[in-house]
Amino acid sequence: MAHLLPQKNAEYGTQQYWDDRYAQEADDGSFDWCKTYADIKHLVNRFVPNKDVRIVMLGCGNSTLSRDMYDDGYRNIANIDYSPVVIEKMARVNADREGMTWTVGDVRKLPFEDQSIDVCFDKATLDAMLTSEKDPWNPPPQAVADVKGEVDEVIRVLKPTGVFLYFTFGQPHFRRPLLQRPGWTVQHLEVGDGFAYYWFWMRRDEQPDPPAPSV
Repeated sequence: MAHLLPQKNAEYGTQQYWDDRYAQEADDGSFDWCKTYADIKHLVNRFVPNKDVRIVMLGCGNSTLSRDMYDDGYRNIANIDYSPVVIEKMARVNADREGMTWTVGDVRKLPFEDQSIDVCFDKATLDAMLTSEKDPWNPPPQAVADVKGEVDEVIRVLKPTGVFLYFTFGQPHFRRPLLQRPGWTVQHLEVGDGFAYYWFWMRRDEQPDPPAPSV
C-alpha cells in the first residue's frame, strides 16, 4: 500500500493520481476511506428507508459501499467517477449486479436531469478535493470552487424530497460552511469512538428529518 501513497496530499485531488493508483491495484482490489458499509449500515437504512429510490454515488472509486448497499437491497445505484480506469474495473467486477450503473463523469457536472435523483451520497469525495488545504479555516479558492461545484450539482439533481448524505473525517466547523445553502438544512452526527467521523445530511428546509432510531 505504501507505494500507492502520493508524495503530496494535494495529489489526492487530481485525476492523474487516481488513474495511476487504480491501474496499479488488482482488478478485484478495493479501498474504503472512513468506514465500511457494515459500520454505517444503520445510518443508511435510517436515512434511506425506501430501498427502491434512485441513488447516485459521487466519486465512487473502488469502495465496496455500492456493492454492499446493492447486496442489502438498494438496487438502483448509479456510480460516477472521473477515473475511467476505476469505472472500467468496477463495472467488470460488479457485472452480475444487474441495474447498477458505472459512468465516467465529473461530480461538478453530473450527467443527470434536474430533480431526478432521490439520494446523492458522498463518502470522502469532497475530502479529496480539500487535501490541498494547509489552513482548514481558509481552504484554497480552487478547492472551494470544486466543492461548490459538487454541492450545487447535487442541489440541481435532487428531487424536492431528496437528501444529500456526506460521510467525512472533516470536522463540522470546517465542513458546514462549505455545505450551507439558502433554503437547505444541514445537520450532522458523530460516528465512531476515538477518531471520529461525521455523517452529514442536507435536505430542503420543508422536508422532515428521518425518525430517530428506537432505543
